[in-house]
Amino acid sequence: MSALIILIPIVLLIIVAVWSKDTFMSLVVGVITAYLILEKMNPIAAFNSFSDGLYEVVTDEGSQWVLILVALFGALIALLSDSGGVLGFSGLARKTLKTRKQTMIGTWILGIIIFVDDYLNCLAVGAATRDLCDEHKIPREMLAYIVNSTGVTVCAIIPFSTWGAFMGTQILGAGVDEGASVFSVYVQTMPFVLYGWLAVIAVPLFSLGIIPLFGPMKKAEQRALTTGEVFSPEAKAALIELPDEEKAMEGKPKRALNFLLPIAVVVFYTIWLEDIVIGLFAAILLCFIMYLPQKLVTVVGFFKSIMRGVVDMAPVIVIIIFAYVFMGAMTELGLVDIVIDAAMKSMSPILLPVTIFVVIGLLSFGTGSFWGLAMIAFPIVIPVAAALGVNLFVASGALISAVCFGGHICLYSDTVILTAASTQTTPVDYFRTSVPLVMVPFVVAAIGFLIVGLIM
Repeated sequence: MSALIILIPIVLLIIVAVWSKDTFMSLVVGVITAYLILEKMNPIAAFNSFSDGLYEVVTDEGSQWVLILVALFGALIALLSDSGGVLGFSGLARKTLKTRKQTMIGTWILGIIIFVDDYLNCLAVGAATRDLCDEHKIPREMLAYIVNSTGVTVCAIIPFSTWGAFMGTQILGAGVDEGASVFSVYVQTMPFVLYGWLAVIAVPLFSLGIIPLFGPMKKAEQRALTTGEVFSPEAKAALIELPDEEKAMEGKPKRALNFLLPIAVVVFYTIWLEDIVIGLFAAILLCFIMYLPQKLVTVVGFFKSIMRGVVDMAPVIVIIIFAYVFMGAMTELGLVDIVIDAAMKSMSPILLPVTIFVVIGLLSFGTGSFWGLAMIAFPIVIPVAAALGVNLFVASGALISAVCFGGHICLYSDTVILTAASTQTTPVDYFRTSVPLVMVPFVVAAIGFLIVGLIM
C-alpha cells in the first residue's frame, strides 16, 4: 500500500477538525476512513475491524492505566477545587504575579518545576493557574500553549523524569554504551534534545513579546484583551457549567497548602515508586485526612467530589479511547514501517540527524504515537547511525526531539487532550492556535540538527 493512501485518514482528520472545530467528530472520521482503507472499502469488514480495535484498546493494560490515571486526576482536581486549595494557591500566586506578563512567566516556571511527569504537568498546572490567567485576560488558548510547552518538552530534557527513564532505557536497549547506566546515557543525550530546549525557551519569548504573537493566537489574544472573553465560542459551548468556587468557599479558609501538599505527594511517589497512579491514590487519601478536620468537606461531600471529578473527565476519556483506536489503525496500515524504511535508505551521515528529526517528528504528529513510536524507531535508527559513523547520542537526541514534537502539537495526542481538559479549551482550539508558534522551534531545531550533522 502506498504512503499517500495511508496518509488519507490523517489528512481528512485534520481537515475535519479545522472545519468543524470538533475533536471527537474529526477522530470518528479518521477512524472510519482508516478502517475502510484497511479493509479495502468493505464496510462490514471495516466495522468488525473497528470493533476488534476498540476491544483491544479498552482491554490493553497500557490504555487502562492511562484511563485510570485520567479519572484519578479528575477526582483530585475536583477535591483541590472544592476544598478551596486551588483558590488558596491562586491567592498566593496573586501576591507575586501582579501583571499579565508576570502571570504567563509564572505559569511557565511552575510548568518547569513540575517536571517529573508530562501528565501531572499538563493537568496540575492548567488547573492551578487558569483563574489567575483569566483575571489578566490571558486567552485559554495561550494558557494551553504555555502549559503543554512545559509538559512533554521539559520531561524530555530532564533525566529524572518519566520520559528520561523510558527513553534512557530505549537508548541502552538499542545498543548505545551498554556498560553505562540509564541516567548517564540520558545525561549525554540531553544536549541534543534540541527541540525540547527550543520549545521551552520559546514560551517566554512569545509571552514577553520578544517574538510577537501571530496567526490565530494573535486573534485569540486580541479577543481576550478587547472583550475580556478568554474562551473561544467553541470552548465556551463545550464547557460544563461549573459552580462558583468563590461563593461555595465563602466563610471557609482558602489555604494554598491544601493544594501544594497533595501535588507534592504525587510528585514524591512518582519519583520514588515510578508510578504516578499510586501517587494519585496517596494524594486523594491525604486530601481526606487534611480536609475533614478543617471542615472543608463532609465525608459524603468528599466522595461526591471524587465522582464529580471522574464524570467531568468522561469526555476526555472517550476522546483518548478513540485516539488510541485511530493510532492502532494507522499502525496496522503500516505507515511507520513504510516511512522509516524509505527515509533510512541511502542516507548520508551529514543528513541523518535532521532526517531522523523531521521524518520521525512528522510520523509522531501523524500517528499521535510517542513512546510506542520511539520503541519501534530506536532499534532501526541507532544501528543505521552506528553504520554511518554518526554520533549515537546525536541520533538519540534527534529521535527524542521528534517524538517530543508530536506530543507538543498532535491534536489527538493524550498530552494535548489532557492539556485542553485542564485549561478548559478544546484540542482543536489548541492545535489551531499553537501550530504556528510550535513551528518556530521545529524549524530552528531542524536547522540545528543539520548544523550538528555537518560539524559532527
